[in-house]
Amino acid sequence: MKNHTDYPSSFVSIKEYKTNREEIKTNFLNYLLFYPRMIKIVYGSNRMTKKNLYNRYNWVASSLFTIRAMEKAGLDFHVEGLDNIGKFDGPAVFIGNHMSTLETVALPTFIQPVKPVVYVIKEELTNYPLFGPVAKARHPILVGRANPREDLQIVLNEGSARLKDGRSVIIFPQRTRSKYLDAKNFNSLGVKLAKRNNVHVVPLALLTDAWQNGKFIKELGKLDRSKKVHFAFGEPFKVKTSGSEENQRVIDFIKSKLKEWGREEYIL
Repeated sequence: MKNHTDYPSSFVSIKEYKTNREEIKTNFLNYLLFYPRMIKIVYGSNRMTKKNLYNRYNWVASSLFTIRAMEKAGLDFHVEGLDNIGKFDGPAVFIGNHMSTLETVALPTFIQPVKPVVYVIKEELTNYPLFGPVAKARHPILVGRANPREDLQIVLNEGSARLKDGRSVIIFPQRTRSKYLDAKNFNSLGVKLAKRNNVHVVPLALLTDAWQNGKFIKELGKLDRSKKVHFAFGEPFKVKTSGSEENQRVIDFIKSKLKEWGREEYIL
């Protein structure tokens, strides 16, 4: 992968993106080539990390190349509400559901060129031999699973530092990947972080079950070409109350999109 000094593609000026099958062709060979292509991208990114070259531009490049590999393999993308990312000045907290590896690799393409962004991720991910060096290189906020109270303080403290530095934060309140939206386990940590720093919340609904979990390596599952990939960025808002109403607003947005996309059975 070459060293980029600018963003390779930008979705800043559009409201939505749909895979264009007139431009991006798919066949079974491209489906078979998806993981070899992805491993090549990750390997190249790891090499850049070792050379201290895996900057924001190369991060977006690797993200976009992976999206293109998925599209060539047969996945159709529909991303809506892109204009909501840039409707306000300053950083934000993006709060969404979490289904698969797909959103982790795809979201930088859409957010980073508009607002510099970091993830809240499990610390164990940075120890994976394949994905770990890349995950660690982009200044994530690292949490564990053993002590939720400790994680709360880590996210509030480190998240506040990132926001003050002008970086937005992506957080998945359900803590682990699941195709189901369980409101009882959708904590208000993202809303609390936004309230503490007086920044906008951007609701994020996604449907990424087309990338299935792998049997041996969770991140390396099959692609289901019969399923469309959906992302929707909601209207940004500030937290005006204690946060419970705003957290419910995010949950309701995700619910409405899952229903719209024909996955009402994923709502618990």
